[in-house]
Amino acid sequence: MYSMTSVAHHQKIAIIAFEGITPFHLSVPCLVFGSHVANTEAMSFEITVCASQVGPLATSAGFVISTTADLTAVDEADIIVMPSWHADGRSAPDSLLDSLCRGHARGATIVGLCLGAFPLAQAGLLDGRTVATHWEAAEMLAKHYPRINVDPHVLYVDDGDILSSAGVAAGLDCCLHLLRRLCGAEVANRVAKHILVAPHRDGGQAQFIERPVPDDAEAGRFAQLLDWVGEHLHEEHSIDMLAERAAMSRRNFTRHFRLATGTSVKQWLQNQRLIHAQRLLETGDLSIEHVAHASGFGTALSLRQHFKAVLRTSPTDYRKRFRAAAPDCAAT
Repeated sequence: MYSMTSVAHHQKIAIIAFEGITPFHLSVPCLVFGSHVANTEAMSFEITVCASQVGPLATSAGFVISTTADLTAVDEADIIVMPSWHADGRSAPDSLLDSLCRGHARGATIVGLCLGAFPLAQAGLLDGRTVATHWEAAEMLAKHYPRINVDPHVLYVDDGDILSSAGVAAGLDCCLHLLRRLCGAEVANRVAKHILVAPHRDGGQAQFIERPVPDDAEAGRFAQLLDWVGEHLHEEHSIDMLAERAAMSRRNFTRHFRLATGTSVKQWLQNQRLIHAQRLLETGDLSIEHVAHASGFGTALSLRQHFKAVLRTSPTDYRKRFRAAAPDCAAT
């Protein structure tokens, strides 16, 4: 959930590296915000990778990277990303903590991916908030920082000025969500397609932890069903009807659905319909009533209620904000 505030055309992003960082974590925000698909005439991102000290940094993968910017880059950034941290949750240097606090105080958006929540917590930025981190580190984070509500089940948490994500690939989900928040669903979907990942994953970390491998035949039928529903969002879909279409019992279907998506049928449908409505508002000229029907909400009133509850805005205001960006994206 987020508030729909005005967006600058140019956003500076500072990504903080450190000795021993995992290259994948560092690459995630670079991949999402550095994509040519994300940078349009309506919005551009200037990425700077910085560290406490300029120079070479060893990575966990055995090779060395070199940074040319120190933490002064954080003082100029609109978005500050802590892409990870050490697995033992060790204390961060004062210079890093001070930079994070100064950034937050002047209104920068702070993003802690995976174990990156630990420096944010040490800086006191997460007190009283609900946050996400890798499920293996959730208990340690909660124990060390009891003023924080750690949710070990979600892929990411958007708390307005501070976002946090679960481990590894969930950083992609969080960055795509922030991109969607800044540029709209169409841009985020195009970036997701460009880097070959799902534009929006429902559910949480629990769906990826010690789950049994589903039967191949069932998995195939289920994937086909989800694709079909995505193309027929304007229709009514009951659990019994979907189970019958998948050639499963209701009980087996609901179990398999939650196993695959991490959420309920009702919540998944709502999320898919909302994303579809966003794209229709960004890229077309359908009336609000027609958008509501095409996305499966039925009435304009229902669409407005869902937009207000989830996006904290109205369909009309959403269109005003993101409609102008759509032609630019189509050219990329």
